Amino acid sequence: MSTKTKPNEPIVTHIYTADPSAHVFDGKLYIYPSHDLDHDEPSNDNGDQYKMEDYHVLSMEDVSAPCIDHGEVLHVKDIPWASKQLWAPDAAYKNGKYYLVFPARDHDNIFRIGVAVSDNPAGPFKAEENYIPGSFSIDPAVLVDDDQKAYVYFGGLWGGQLEKWQTGSFIPDAEGPDPSAPALGPRVAELSEDMLTFKHDPKEITILDEDGNPILAGDEDRRFFEGPWVHKYNGLYYLSYSTGTTHKIVYAVSENPQGPFTFKGTILKPVIGWTTHHSIVEFNGKWYLFYHDCSMSDGVNHKRSVKFTELNYNEDGKIQTIDPYGE
Repeated sequence: MSTKTKPNEPIVTHIYTADPSAHVFDGKLYIYPSHDLDHDEPSNDNGDQYKMEDYHVLSMEDVSAPCIDHGEVLHVKDIPWASKQLWAPDAAYKNGKYYLVFPARDHDNIFRIGVAVSDNPAGPFKAEENYIPGSFSIDPAVLVDDDQKAYVYFGGLWGGQLEKWQTGSFIPDAEGPDPSAPALGPRVAELSEDMLTFKHDPKEITILDEDGNPILAGDEDRRFFEGPWVHKYNGLYYLSYSTGTTHKIVYAVSENPQGPFTFKGTILKPVIGWTTHHSIVEFNGKWYLFYHDCSMSDGVNHKRSVKFTELNYNEDGKIQTIDPYGE
């Protein structure tokens, strides 16, 4: 692993990695991905092909330095409440500790969100005995705001089970809204001071078009599918997410961390593979988009590889659209 890291190329090649959550801790880039397992079982809309069992932590001294794999930092067998499928995680720093926030299926096959804690950003992490009470679905992303309030954003359709929680309870056979109805939004909850519970029931985030109307469920170019991420730029909150079926990363903006958010445009055009999952981070005065594709596996959608590229803003705060395979 002595090779220098290059933009738009896999940051590690000895394992398959996906869903990168990138952060700057102690002046270094840390990336918290999921870890794809190599197998030959079929894919389906429920996401059964994603069988991830553990988490690794990656780090880079700078964007051209080699990417270091710190090894396994948490395994499903060490999480008392979890049964399988350690999907996309995130990490946060508060109270002098590092918190790994992650989804997994509980012993009833329902996705929940758990927390594991470490004194070191590179782990290892020790999981809490139980998942966050009232948590559900997938793809948690944590924003520790300038006032030290911490918010977790989460949710995903299809395998992420978000459609099944529309009443506030899990309904196994529930379907999504009619295409002409408002799309389901990601959820947000403020976290308690110890980062282990919600301060309130999760609320749905509203995503509006430029005219102030809700994005509709049938608008697959703009509606939320999975992978919410929130970052701040010039005092505004940028919610970015995957559109799923149309394979884009898009974004919306708000003055409030809990929304509503107004749709603004596309960040990343489609990549090789079914879809992607991303994070956005500022490091040494530049902004970067971390994402994954399936180029290293020739398109096998459960053998993914984390990449990154520079992200740029226009003067009006709009993000310039990125072609992952452009010049």
